[in-house]
This record gives sequence, structure tokens and C-alpha cells, in this order.
Amino acid sequence: MDLKNLSIEEQLDYLTKGTVDCIQREDLKKKLESGKTLRVKVGFDPSAPDLHLGHTVVIRKMKHFQDLGHEVVFLIGDFTGMIGDPTGKKKTRPQLTREEVLQNAETYKEQVFKILDPDKTVIDFNSRWLGKLGSDGFIRLAGKYTVARILERDDFANRLKKGLPIGMHELLYPLCQGYDSVALQCDVELGGTDQTFNLLVGRDLMREHGLEPQVVMTLPLLEGTDGVEKMSKSLGNYIGVTEPAREIYGKIMSVSDELMFRYFELVTDMQMKEIKRIRDEMEAGKRHPKAVKSMLAKMIIRDFYDEDAANDAEAHFEQVFAKRGLPDDMPEIVLDGEEVTLAKLIADNGMAKSGGEARRLISQGAVSIDGEKISDPVFRLVLNKPEVILKVGKRRFARLKTR
Repeated sequence: MDLKNLSIEEQLDYLTKGTVDCIQREDLKKKLESGKTLRVKVGFDPSAPDLHLGHTVVIRKMKHFQDLGHEVVFLIGDFTGMIGDPTGKKKTRPQLTREEVLQNAETYKEQVFKILDPDKTVIDFNSRWLGKLGSDGFIRLAGKYTVARILERDDFANRLKKGLPIGMHELLYPLCQGYDSVALQCDVELGGTDQTFNLLVGRDLMREHGLEPQVVMTLPLLEGTDGVEKMSKSLGNYIGVTEPAREIYGKIMSVSDELMFRYFELVTDMQMKEIKRIRDEMEAGKRHPKAVKSMLAKMIIRDFYDEDAANDAEAHFEQVFAKRGLPDDMPEIVLDGEEVTLAKLIADNGMAKSGGEARRLISQGAVSIDGEKISDPVFRLVLNKPEVILKVGKRRFARLKTR
């Protein structure tokens, strides 16, 4: 896709693709028409640094600004992380220590540059200015906003109605995030729809400090592989940025046809007119849904790995699932002939993250031995033949052998 000769309207369409709100589109148009390099900021909470595909929705929008020559600031909230954004929470978040915040922040760098161009990315920490405000600075900052306006946030209002506690430090969080935009003199700030209130506070504080208010662009919260709930590790419906390419491919191939086009829109660089063309061709029977889904899976894997990994993942999927074969590179687990708890065996060998997850998979019928499903979560196994095939979920296999 040639981005060098896009008109202003085409740039607007590219930048607003997949967004929920752009406040205000006309302001963004004027900034683009000015010809200056825009400063685009996104804040990241260092309390949850393991990224999944849902997190990449906003990261990819950062890349779209980079594609058009603008500067993006990947802002790690090491100061605000010690407060904890209460967005969507019914209770006060535990505060992190500075050591925890910095340790978590380091893991971001390995992941975000799978999508962002490191040469066009500024990584900053908001302790650089918030840590210098001091008590008098915070009092002056608090004077720029009213309690009534802060309590307009849905989560604060709901907790107040229910008599649930709200910490004083939580009321400062939107002001701190808003002041980030003042300190950086941002042109644009991006965030999920759950961040809308905080982003608008940034516009207000920029006006209070005599600055041109930033454009606010919000992006949707991506549905997980179940197509219902927001993508979340705790719900098990996520696709991790650092997962093996074969695992990513298999998970993408499992999503519904409708969700597939949602992913095309939000987690690829494909333009909307091209997405529409592919969808129309599929609905007209000119493209098979499986082939389109494979295209999506390979596009995502190329972003995180490379072409070879994408092709290998496709070939592996065809061998194991489409042809109902078994992978050639199954790990071997050697047992000593004694009885062993199946859930513990699965967890100990990395086929589930914990014993609890292993028991849940067994209960859900997602575990089989030589094709026979095991449904008892406390099932104890004794091998009565030299080798059996253990299958966990759709993509994890192992050969179980006796000594």
C-alpha cells in the first residue's frame, strides 16, 4: 500500500479506520493540513505487561501514524502505575511498588517493536514530570478541576452510589494522565473506549494551560476468540503476542467468519475498501472462508515473526487438523510406570499453565488419550501399553511412554 501520496481525506480515512470516536475529526484534519509532524501519545499501564492481540489494536493505530511520518510516544505510566487506574473496577486497585512497575515496564519493549518502528518511537516515563511536581504542584493541578466533574466518571459514580470506598489517590489519576498531555504537548492521544474520560481530561487541562487541545481517538475493546467477551488472559480467549506462531495460527482458524473481519479491521493494516472487497467475494462464493481466515492468520504471524513462520504454521495446521494427522515434533513424556494424576502431568509438562487450568480443560472434554476423551478432573493414569498420544485442547500433543 503506497501511503506517500495519500490526500488529506485518504489520510483521515486511514487514521480513523476502526476507531469509535475522533474528537474532533475536523481538528485532526487541520493538524494534518498544517504539514507538521504530529506528536501522538498512548499511555500504557505497567501492571499488566504481557500483551495480547487486544492490546495491539491501539499499538497498530500508533503504527498508522508512524506510516504517515508522525512521531509516537509510547508512554509508560511508571508514576501513575503506582496509583492504579480504577477504570471499570468496583474497588480500589492495589498500588504497585516502583520496583514492580519498572520490572513490568521492561517487558513491553520486547513486544511492542514487533509492530512499531523503533526508530520512530519515543519511549518515555511519566515520572519524569509527575515526580517533579511536588505537593505544591499537585495542589495547583488539583485546582484546575472540580470534584463534581471527576465524579462524573461512571466507575466513581457507581461506587459512590453503592457506598463503596474511593481512595483520594484514585481521584488524582485522571488529572495525572491529563497532565501527561500537557507535559508532552500532544497533538493526538489514543486509547481504548474505557479511557475516554481520562483522555478528555487531557483536552481540558491543555486548554487550562493555554495549549491547543489534543485530538482524542478511542478504539474498541477487541472481542476474544469466543466472539463474545473482551479478549482476556483470565477468560482464556486471548491470542498472545509472544505465543508460538503455530498456536496463533490455530487460534485464528478457530474464530467465526464474522469475527474474522473484525480482526481484519482492527489488527491488520489492510484498508477498509480492500476488506470490503474480500468480504463481498467470500459472500459471493468466490473465496472460501477457510482461505480468507488463513490469509488473516498469516498476516498476523508475519507481524510478530516472519514469512517462514507463517508458512510453517499453515503447513502444520494442514497436517494436524485439516488432514487429521499428528505433528512430527511431538514432545515425549516418559513415565516410570506408577500411577500419576493426569492434571498434574499436563501442568508439569507445560501443556497447561496450572493444575487448575488442566482440571478445567479435562472437565470441558478438551483432553483425550489415544482419541478417548477424559472428563474426570482427578483422573489418575497408569500406562498399560508402551506408548499413547495425549492431546490437550486443539493444538497440544505429547507422546506418553513407559521406561
